[in-house]
Amino acid sequence: MNGTATPAVIVVGSGPTGLLLAGDLATAGVRVTLLERRAHHISNLSRAFVLHARALEQLDARGLADGLEALGQPLDRLRLFGRLTVDLAPLPSRFNHLLVLPQYEVEKALERRAVEAGVDFRYETEMTALSQDAEAVSVEVRTPAGETETLRAAYVVGTDGMRSAVRDAIGLPFPGHSVIRSVVLADVLLDEQPDTLLTVNTVGDAFAFIAPFRDGYYRVIGWNRSRNVSDDEPLELDEVKEIARLALGRDYGMRDARWMSRFHSDERQAPAYRVGRVFLAGDAAHVHTPAGGQGMNTGLQDAANLGWKLAQVVNGYADSALLDTYQAERHPVGRSVLRSSGGIVRLAMAKRPWTLALRSVLTTVLNNVAPARRKAVGRLTGIGYDYAAPRGSHRLTGTRVPDVALQGGRLYEALRGGRFVLITPEAHEEQGARKDRLAVERWASDRRTTVLVRPDGYVAWAADSADAAAIEGALATHVG
Repeated sequence: MNGTATPAVIVVGSGPTGLLLAGDLATAGVRVTLLERRAHHISNLSRAFVLHARALEQLDARGLADGLEALGQPLDRLRLFGRLTVDLAPLPSRFNHLLVLPQYEVEKALERRAVEAGVDFRYETEMTALSQDAEAVSVEVRTPAGETETLRAAYVVGTDGMRSAVRDAIGLPFPGHSVIRSVVLADVLLDEQPDTLLTVNTVGDAFAFIAPFRDGYYRVIGWNRSRNVSDDEPLELDEVKEIARLALGRDYGMRDARWMSRFHSDERQAPAYRVGRVFLAGDAAHVHTPAGGQGMNTGLQDAANLGWKLAQVVNGYADSALLDTYQAERHPVGRSVLRSSGGIVRLAMAKRPWTLALRSVLTTVLNNVAPARRKAVGRLTGIGYDYAAPRGSHRLTGTRVPDVALQGGRLYEALRGGRFVLITPEAHEEQGARKDRLAVERWASDRRTTVLVRPDGYVAWAADSADAAAIEGALATHVG
């Protein structure tokens, strides 16, 4: 793709959300420019360490999951609050586990895909202003040479994090508050290897979490209620070790820290994910506590939802009203993630008798009541979210489709390339111009329902019995 061509979409921010989105757009033939104010360097100072089942399914639909699985370490069981066991093995997913993998490995895979698809990367290029009219968006940037340049595109997506310049430019507030302050973070070597892949515990006023990198270092995150200082207060390794001893009973011989910092954890969500021709995704749209490891995962799913819709509209296959469904579908999910992650951290740090009693009751319910446990695990892993369907739709419309077996293979292989997938009980031959955007498959079983699956793996349309005219009508409506 010619880097000097006028882009149809500008993506601001090259974290996992922006990389997946830009790669999806370019794969669909959309000219896309990705702006990043930092130099071209994927840091090993990862924030996220966990990929959940739904994010892995989205990466599988892009041919990336198997490679990432080979790099990471699967974990099919978690322990929370000392007594609560979260068993992921029963998940109705090919990925019935979480994958412990530093964020930078995900970014590397997504960047390679975006480069191959033809994304125009503009590093050391900072967005300084933005304005829009009925036809397009104008973005003012500062180039690596310090000059000012104006770019123009049909749409802009801000994936530029909690302090989003895009969100500020369109005047959106970011309401919320800080949940916990002075959280410490350190990447260290350990003299003693922990017994479990992820080590996490809360005792009294202290919390600690330990996860491995692939190079021998470990990420340590900790918090001590009695040590509430500002983020710029100097941090020494002795403080990190003390928190680990309080929460875990030992410090595992932490030494040789290559990076340490403090941060505070906020819960915030933008009231709108779209203002005219400008969209927000990932941390630019929502931030929450790291409890549950849902941050990067939620952003990846934002991108998967928005990318195919932008491609449909930019390429002329759908009306721009399709873009309104991004807010309708993803904003409630973001709100739910704020609640669930916030609930986990508040219960983990429970101190008052009534909150300790609530935690005990919740632990008992989740350990012993299967429907409640399935719902909680579904929300944590992302596979439990469906999207609201129009009144009168088939019961499957808006639901997530698992990686079902097809006569030609499996669903998430058929979704690759950003295609819709029509699954039918009988042969259906697609002759029209949409063949490059539509895979037609048959069930490997004797199932009789006809299902049209969106590129993000959710049902666009379904019918228990459908003739050729009904199928053609559905394809014309949804695929274009």
